[in-house]
Amino acid sequence: MGLMDYTAVELGKKIRAGEITAMEAAQAAMDAIEAGEGSYHCYVTVSDRENVLKRAQEVQTLIENGTLTGPLAGVPVAIKDNMCTKGTLTTCSSKILSDFVPTYTAEAVCNLEKAGAVIIGKTNMDEFAMGSTTETSYCGPTQNPWNTEHVPGGSSGGSAAAVAAGECGYSIGSDTGGSIRQPASYCGVVGMKPTYGTVSRYGLIAYGSSLDQIGPLAKDVRDCAVILETIASYDEKDSTSVKREDYDFTSALVNDVKGLRIGIPRDYFGEGLDSEVKEAVLSAVKVLEQQGAVVEEFDLSLVEYAIPAYYVIACAEASSNLARFDGVKYGYRTSEFEGLHHMYKKTRSEGFGEEVKRRIMLGSFVLSSGYYDAYYLKALRTKALIKQAFDKAFARYDVILGPAAPTTAPKLGDSLSDPIKMYLGDIYTISVNLAGLPGITVPCGMDSKGLPIGVQMIGDCFKEKNILRAAYTYEQNRGFQLRDLAGKGAK
Repeated sequence: MGLMDYTAVELGKKIRAGEITAMEAAQAAMDAIEAGEGSYHCYVTVSDRENVLKRAQEVQTLIENGTLTGPLAGVPVAIKDNMCTKGTLTTCSSKILSDFVPTYTAEAVCNLEKAGAVIIGKTNMDEFAMGSTTETSYCGPTQNPWNTEHVPGGSSGGSAAAVAAGECGYSIGSDTGGSIRQPASYCGVVGMKPTYGTVSRYGLIAYGSSLDQIGPLAKDVRDCAVILETIASYDEKDSTSVKREDYDFTSALVNDVKGLRIGIPRDYFGEGLDSEVKEAVLSAVKVLEQQGAVVEEFDLSLVEYAIPAYYVIACAEASSNLARFDGVKYGYRTSEFEGLHHMYKKTRSEGFGEEVKRRIMLGSFVLSSGYYDAYYLKALRTKALIKQAFDKAFARYDVILGPAAPTTAPKLGDSLSDPIKMYLGDIYTISVNLAGLPGITVPCGMDSKGLPIGVQMIGDCFKEKNILRAAYTYEQNRGFQLRDLAGKGAK
């Protein structure tokens, strides 16, 4: 068993116990990247080995003198390339930011550094987090470590694939409409989106400001809880940050769901759901039921309106957020132009990819005079109704359980050729962002092609402990590890 086969918590424990050093852990991660990147392309930027080992040595010294005692001290981490890191290239996998080096670091990343994390690189993603397959990246697609002919999901596909391939101890992604939970499902890892406002968005390059949230991707549920405890904090620099009374997420890691009320939305198990995915998710339901959970089917309603509402709101916010990338202050600027207006147009035409342009145009359209009321305001009202539907459901249930995606990972090129098909792949995840809820995806099986399947558990606002408890209990009692089911594939 190699060092990168351990969970982040297990690896941190070995480092604190003196069984291995932070330098050895960093060396193992860098070796895994060197061996695997030619096949998987999880990273946009890999940190210089010398600097990584120097940072690991600093952390090792702080561990040995008792300054750093946390569970993640010395563990190598990968950061999604839409989070600013001072002095390190941060591109959002876009040509327009291909030379952007921030002068400050995102708050969530600062929290990791304070805890002794060793950052080994920035992971590949869909350009500006716009996509569900990591194929819209200007840097080229990432491949799924279970089968390199398939996508890893998106937009945090590089982060999920890096964990699945053993190229880091854990990673950090962002979730706007399922961008952590869906790639976690495709790559057979655990991914969690916390309640909106729990993790500071300061330093996260915005896509949809009312939807974006940073969260962990890791090998198991315990890792996710520990990472979330580390990155979650109130931040005065972020106007959407929430000051919470309780950040003790690891206390929810108990193997007990007796009396926990779990709702199964009938709407999530109808037409469009792959039969193997349905069978695996319902098997997960049975495991929780056997452990004492109270399971009941119900009608969630409004599911069919979630996708149009989400894309109207997200694209409207994106068109506003991406207006700052104009070739004037930073980033790419076209080499030949005539006048300021021409420079704006040519820079943005050359700097943005097709999917980003599509969403900017759609967002500008729904915000334009004559269409604002017809589309944008209507979408906001629909968002409020979706939140009300979840409020009604959580009056009866502690956890809502369903699939993370309608299918397993599609082949490279399949979704990109049909954007509508790609958008429909978000049907089970986007409502969670519209309502600001927490959600977690846990591996629950494999299909006949040897690709992972994930089950999604959704909680009420600020009730992460409910989904962590359910996810941990399921993980402890499911009776398999993915590598045993596959016999091969990711490490």
